[in-house]
Amino acid sequence: MCLSLVIVLLWSTPAVLPLRILTVFLHETSHAIVTLATGGEVLNLTIDPYEGGSVTARGGNRFLMLSAGYTGSLLIGAALFVIALRTDWDRRILALFGALTLLVAAIYIRDLFALVFTLTTGVLMLATARYLSLAVNDLILRIIGISSMIYAPLDIWDDTIARSYLRSDARMMAEEIGGTTIIWGGLWLVISLAVIGVTLRYGLGRSSNISLPRSL
Repeated sequence: MCLSLVIVLLWSTPAVLPLRILTVFLHETSHAIVTLATGGEVLNLTIDPYEGGSVTARGGNRFLMLSAGYTGSLLIGAALFVIALRTDWDRRILALFGALTLLVAAIYIRDLFALVFTLTTGVLMLATARYLSLAVNDLILRIIGISSMIYAPLDIWDDTIARSYLRSDARMMAEEIGGTTIIWGGLWLVISLAVIGVTLRYGLGRSSNISLPRSL
C-alpha cells in the first residue's frame, strides 16, 4: 500500500497533475459511454489543464448519464487495480486502454489541449505495452487504478458537498431528477467508499501478486 500512500501525499502537487487530468478523462468518457449505451448521441468530449471537462450529448437516459461520471471512473479504476494485482493481462489491458483513448480522441475531441493530451497518452500506453516489461505495465495499471479510486471520493466531496453551489453532476441531478446536491453527492460518496473497500479487500486477497504477511 506504499504506492497508495505516495499518490495520496502527492495528490495536490503538480507531480500527479497528468494523473488527475487522466481521471477527469475517465470521468467524461464514462458519461459518454452511458450516453451511447442508453441510445443517446455524443457530440463532443473535452478536458482542460485545470482538471475540468464536459460532454455535450443529445438524448440518452439522464439519470444514468449523470450518475456515470464519478461511479464510472471509480469502477474503471477498480477494475484496472484488480487486473494488475490478480492477472498477467497487464500488457493487453494497457494496449486496449491506449487504443480506446485514441479512438475517443479521434471521434469526439476537437479542443487542442484535450486532443494533444489524449493522443499523447494513448500513444505512450501503446508504446509501453509493446516495448516495456510486464512489471512496468503492471505498475502503470496500479497507478492509474489507485488514482482513479482516490479521485472519486475526493472530487465528490469537493464538488458536491464542500462546494455544493457548483454546477456539478449532483447539482444537475437535483435539478432534473429531484432531491438536493448534497443528497446525491452523499450517496455517491458512500458508494465510492464501499467500492474502494471491496476492491482493496478482493484485490489484496490471498491470490493477488502482492505478498502480505500472514497471521501466525
